[in-house]
Amino acid sequence: MQKVDILAIGAHPDDVELGCGGTISKMIAAGKTVAIVDLTRGELGTRGTDLTRAEEAAKASEILKVSARENLEMKDGFLQNSEEYQLKIVKMIRKYQPTIVFSNAIDDRHPDHAKAHKLVSDACFLAGLSKIETVLDGQSQTAWRPKQIFSYIQWKNITPDFVVDISGFIDKKIEACLAYKTQFYDPGSKEPMTPIATKDFLESLTYRAQDLGRLSGVEFAEGFTTEKLLAFKNFDGIVL
Repeated sequence: MQKVDILAIGAHPDDVELGCGGTISKMIAAGKTVAIVDLTRGELGTRGTDLTRAEEAAKASEILKVSARENLEMKDGFLQNSEEYQLKIVKMIRKYQPTIVFSNAIDDRHPDHAKAHKLVSDACFLAGLSKIETVLDGQSQTAWRPKQIFSYIQWKNITPDFVVDISGFIDKKIEACLAYKTQFYDPGSKEPMTPIATKDFLESLTYRAQDLGRLSGVEFAEGFTTEKLLAFKNFDGIVL
């Protein structure tokens, strides 16, 4: 068991960086610990291969300075809310015992994203049931349920329930995203063009964060939706 404060889960390598890379960078700079779990290897991606994605994910992890990163090698494009896949995630939740879980968007262009959101949400609940027994590396695991599940926003413009001020961390987010050099805009690339490989998409990472910042009174922000109502003990740190 390697306890962390935040466990960020993505259907594909690069989902976490795109959705909440700035927030992760900010949390780590503040002394929090973060681990990333990728559900698939992204093997169906039009550009690059599963091997290049693995190399890129390792580089992005170095940039963000996360404590650990794992890949559960589920089937890209065919995620399903099955007992097998749920238990794989349950093991990760019990291993890392996070207070907060970041998950894929509740709805998105890629069908794996919404499927991953539901899969992770259900696994977070099941991980807290003591009668579900799991063993990892020969050791029995204890039940653990995260306090909050926050879903980052991806391709679709979903109205967030709250935003995180990532002013000062937008450059680190972009750097981590660009570690996936096969996936994003490269005028010299000979790979087929995809929606996320366009110059406009790359620029959108900045201007979408800037627009959320404009709406919330900060320079740059990342948006999240939440399953549970948030309660504030005070207004410390809130931009008024």
